[in-house]
Amino acid sequence: MLHPIRKSFALAAAVVALGGGAALSAAPAVAAPAAVAPSAPGKAAAPKVTVQGTAPACVRRDVIKHKKTVTVGNDCGKAMHLKVVINNGPDSKCLTYQNGEAWTWHWGMGSYGKVVTC
Repeated sequence: MLHPIRKSFALAAAVVALGGGAALSAAPAVAAPAAVAPSAPGKAAAPKVTVQGTAPACVRRDVIKHKKTVTVGNDCGKAMHLKVVINNGPDSKCLTYQNGEAWTWHWGMGSYGKVVTC
């Protein structure tokens, strides 16, 4: 039978060996910049819009499912870049909403999904 101190030491060594040591830290991951395809002469390349996640609670969403409309309002105290996602239908463009602004999106096909930041 192991002595209680040796037992604790053995358990601590096992945890560290399995990667559970809190003192060990990994280097932060760094992503390489995305490659941009060259544009045609005389035309500017369109910026790529990326969805960052569901919009915060300070973004108002008033959905009327049977009329297929959603009114999105910005009550965040700063400008927000927002996009309406429609399941199985056309999403809105990424639009900039100033604080206090609201906008209504209508769709014909699909159902309301969510509002995301972009």
